[in-house]
Amino acid sequence: MDQHRETYREEARELLSELETALLKLEETPDDRDLIGRVFRAMHTIKGSGAMFGFDDIAAFTHEIETVFDKVREGQIPVTNDLVSLTLKACDQIGKMVEGDRTDEAEKGKILTAFREKLPDAGGAGKTGAGKSGTGPPAGKQEDPNVTYRIRFRPGKDLFATGTNPIPLLDELRALGPHRVTARTDMIPPLSEMEPEACYLYWDVTLSTSRGIDAVKDVFIFVEDSCELKIEAVDEEEEIAPEKAEGYKRLGEILVERGDLRTEDLNEALESRKRIGEVLAERGAVSKEAVKSAMEEQQHVAEARQMRQEKAAASSIRVAANKLDALVDMVGELVTVQARLSQKASTQADADLLSISEEVERLTAELRDTTMGIRMLPIGTVFSKFTRLVRDLSGELGKKIVMTTEGAETELDKTVIERLNDPLVHLIRNSIDHGIELPAERLEKGKKSQGTVHLAAYHSGANVFIRIQDDGAGLDRERIREKAVERGLIASDAVLADREIFDLIFLPGFSTSRTVSNVSGRGVGMDVVKRGIAALQGSIETASTKGEGTTITLKLPLTLAIIDGLLVRIGQAHFVLPLSAIDECVELTRQDVANAHGQHLATIRGELVPYLRLRQRFGIAGEPPAIEQIITTQIDGHRVGLVVDQVVGEHQTVIKSLGRFYRGVEEVSGATILGDGNVALILDLPKLVHKAEMEEKAKNSHEGVG
Repeated sequence: MDQHRETYREEARELLSELETALLKLEETPDDRDLIGRVFRAMHTIKGSGAMFGFDDIAAFTHEIETVFDKVREGQIPVTNDLVSLTLKACDQIGKMVEGDRTDEAEKGKILTAFREKLPDAGGAGKTGAGKSGTGPPAGKQEDPNVTYRIRFRPGKDLFATGTNPIPLLDELRALGPHRVTARTDMIPPLSEMEPEACYLYWDVTLSTSRGIDAVKDVFIFVEDSCELKIEAVDEEEEIAPEKAEGYKRLGEILVERGDLRTEDLNEALESRKRIGEVLAERGAVSKEAVKSAMEEQQHVAEARQMRQEKAAASSIRVAANKLDALVDMVGELVTVQARLSQKASTQADADLLSISEEVERLTAELRDTTMGIRMLPIGTVFSKFTRLVRDLSGELGKKIVMTTEGAETELDKTVIERLNDPLVHLIRNSIDHGIELPAERLEKGKKSQGTVHLAAYHSGANVFIRIQDDGAGLDRERIREKAVERGLIASDAVLADREIFDLIFLPGFSTSRTVSNVSGRGVGMDVVKRGIAALQGSIETASTKGEGTTITLKLPLTLAIIDGLLVRIGQAHFVLPLSAIDECVELTRQDVANAHGQHLATIRGELVPYLRLRQRFGIAGEPPAIEQIITTQIDGHRVGLVVDQVVGEHQTVIKSLGRFYRGVEEVSGATILGDGNVALILDLPKLVHKAEMEEKAKNSHEGVG
């Protein structure tokens, strides 16, 4: 039972997230019947499953809310901001109950009382709503599920005389979904009595469709006055009553419902031990076509239910996160072993071994990609959480702010997504509090009173970029500079680019806010953002125009588990550079070094590129070869080179974290095991270059003072 209760908790968390998203959208479009249906169904599922698994408090609490939204579905209660806010508070309470946290019983009581007052018979606000603004006219089901219909189409005898062909009508029905059509011939008279131009056939159709009953009726719109037409739903996708869960109706029951068989004849036939269909046909109580048609319906509904169950079972499967992490670790080990096999095969003069090695390499790459794909989740799961944050926070600050999103389907490793939440919360909170102005101030500046926070995500190579953009006041460059000089962070005569000025807001405790609020000004918490993104091996870029807004772009790796790297050698040591960060590799000869006159500069495609010697940086003894290699990369928009002895080639890199004794080594992000069993360090290129630059500046400053 504990396992089932935990499963319920997981489902409830997902439903609450879906519920919150639907409610916030419903606030913007209160007439949207689909959204109303989504809210009701989520509440209904939380309540029903809660009662099933012993969460009686959740079931009782949610029942009251479900009752109100049932009236909303019927158009008796309008959707208002007050109703949405109240329901969001209720969701928070349900969330606490799901997690087993203590809840404020008085607060729960207030919420339930407020919901009860909205019911039409409670004398509350609900009485004002029927048919007026909010939900529109009453309607049936909004997101039509697959429904199985029983259709009897009996055209009049003069059908052909009017120029109507029934075959196209049946074809149109077939186009609506899975179907079974049975032609009924029991009304055809003897040949001597047959009228050549008369229609004696009629049809029984069993049809499963998500298009709704109106779509079925529309097929017969031009013949409905000249035929006998009966359409009734016999099986719905939403719920199956427990007593019907094992199977569909019995054959006799179907025949009686259709009017093909009298109840008395059925009761008599049931006394026989023969099959019911055979008995009824032998006695002439019903035609063979009727029995066949009923059996077709039985089989069709059974198949439809089985398909639904298979689809539900196959659509998703819950796997504990630790099991998934263990799978990734095992795939990582397999990648390492495969690299050893490939290296061994390349040194052996054995064609068969080489062929096997290449096949294992291909399969390992496919397994790696598939396993990584399992870990990938759409970033929209994070984005959706922030709509509530923007709504509540803007209301608290007296601002009008809407959040828009783009690229919610962009996928990112689940580990990255889990650790991305806090940095994004800080960035959005600061955009709302310090970036976007109050409505009156915006109007004075000629802007719309309502501000916008825009979240966008997109792929580029092995990285995902997330952009947080607001149309607020923008960063005050001079104010930031003034504050930095005041705190001794920069010299008063220092010449800094905008990018370097804006980067100062990420220093611990740095803030230009003149007032303290519950949310904070820019800078408070921004160092947390930088540390969080750095921990994800990502980078931050800030752009801003005063008076127009600010854009912060996060660059993140797709995954933190396995990357494509470039393996390089310096002396006997090997290092791995993330392949996604590499622009190109070029040769560096001793003549090139001599031409630079002692400066670490190389001319690459007509551009002077500064470079860093990794042999010197890491203190590796020995002389470099006559021809070295420069690997170029882009750091903060500037091209930089890294000099190594040799580029070995591309390498599938399984990232292993360093032990706690090495966590302070900033230039290294991890390690990997090579095919020969040796360890290669994975370099963090931005940190490596930044640290080298800082040391160089400090050295020059010291020499200048001396």
